[in-house]
Amino acid sequence: MALKVMAVFGTRPEAIKLAPVIDELRKRDGVVCSVVVTAQHRDMIDQALNIFSLVPDSDLDIMRPDQTLDDIVCRSLAGIAPVLEVMTPDVVLVQGDTTSAMAMALAASHRGITVGHVEAGLRTYDKTQPFPEEMNRQLIGRLADLHFAPTEIARDNLLGEGVSKDRVFLTGNTVVDTLLRLSTEIREPANEALRQVDFDSKRVILVTAHRRENFGPPLEHIAAAVRQIAEENPDVEIVLPVHPNPRVSGIIQPALAHAERVHLVSPLDYPDLIWVLARCYFAMTDSGGIQEEAPTFKKPVLVMREKTERPEGIEAGVAKLVGTTVYRLVGAASDLLTNDEVYASMRARKNPYGDGHAASRIADILTKSTL
Repeated sequence: MALKVMAVFGTRPEAIKLAPVIDELRKRDGVVCSVVVTAQHRDMIDQALNIFSLVPDSDLDIMRPDQTLDDIVCRSLAGIAPVLEVMTPDVVLVQGDTTSAMAMALAASHRGITVGHVEAGLRTYDKTQPFPEEMNRQLIGRLADLHFAPTEIARDNLLGEGVSKDRVFLTGNTVVDTLLRLSTEIREPANEALRQVDFDSKRVILVTAHRRENFGPPLEHIAAAVRQIAEENPDVEIVLPVHPNPRVSGIIQPALAHAERVHLVSPLDYPDLIWVLARCYFAMTDSGGIQEEAPTFKKPVLVMREKTERPEGIEAGVAKLVGTTVYRLVGAASDLLTNDEVYASMRARKNPYGDGHAASRIADILTKSTL
């Protein structure tokens, strides 16, 4: 009997991190790997499916305008129920910390189906930061049967919570697998606005900001800091992809639309994001993914949050937690722009998140585990 694995995801980051696992599983004899998308983020998931040439076996298409977290949970649970009944997977594989991932793990658990959690064990132990991701991670951690921890810190978090050590596996992060593959395929950017940025004679800073806990005053502070950094450093250009959420764009656009050398661009597709990461001087972000991705290209990261569930970068010295006050943001950016030793110390480090073989490890574990 073939092992039936169902990979379920709904957002672009999930697709990016599950695509190499799906690819590895489909290479293995005796494994059937199906793909189900919740489409929690419709446009972004379609973009990711195209990048990785993934055709869903089922598309729950749950996204609605102005959807709430409750809406996502309810539509995910209702949508996946008949799919699980028909496809009868042995394993449901979820990734990370999205609300639809939590709902998929819950639905599988209700039916006694083994739950595998890719990128397990990340924690801040503050359910408000990041919100709702920290709650989702901890809930999935209680529901999962197989925990694929990307780092030693994540593994130790799970063991400290009482998860049996024979159910926790140190694998590395699959995003490194994807980056190493796609970085060899990067071409000129599709986003026309990026071609107006002077990557040749200017130092370019990539800025991304969209997290819920930064809505309101923190985002206002980030925008003010971006303007000040550009004004004080004439050899700097800033690329800021504007998240479509009106609680983000409603602050960023008015504050920075006319700021000199600040390029407000539409959300970047993943190859364009990698293209910018490979060429920028450093990144300022509240994203979890970029904290993992930038070190692959040896780019320092200033983390615009008060807490991070990815402390490995901080401990390795490739990232710095700088909060969201204007003073701290401008000061940290100035250090990297004016002090060569500070910049070199954050750049010349080993990526703490993986070696590019995480997906093959996960596939090996799934094919050899007694479920």
